[in-house]
Amino acid sequence: MANNLNMATRSAPRSKTRIFATVHYFSQSTRGRVVDLSATGMALELDGPFAAAKGSRVKVQSDDLGFIEGVVQWQHMNRLGLQLKLSTNTLAQLSSYFRFFHEEVKPTLAR
Repeated sequence: MANNLNMATRSAPRSKTRIFATVHYFSQSTRGRVVDLSATGMALELDGPFAAAKGSRVKVQSDDLGFIEGVVQWQHMNRLGLQLKLSTNTLAQLSSYFRFFHEEVKPTLAR
């Protein structure tokens, strides 16, 4: 599936979330929050600058999800889109999150 910008989009259903996390890429890290999550990817809203190009492998650390690895698919201003590196560990963490912690949230505008 593609959008108006001819970018591939996730085929898995997305759930709106508000998970606080830290994104790590080599020696840099920044705080942010996961704003939507699916079985194959996530979108994050970052609190600070983050220099990682498309295709870069990053790690996301949060209390709710643990450590999850992903590949940057897009970055625009303070938002970042990741395709998750699907492993048995990642699938177990996502399954556990949706089973025990997830509550659908309404999106809020950053001010």
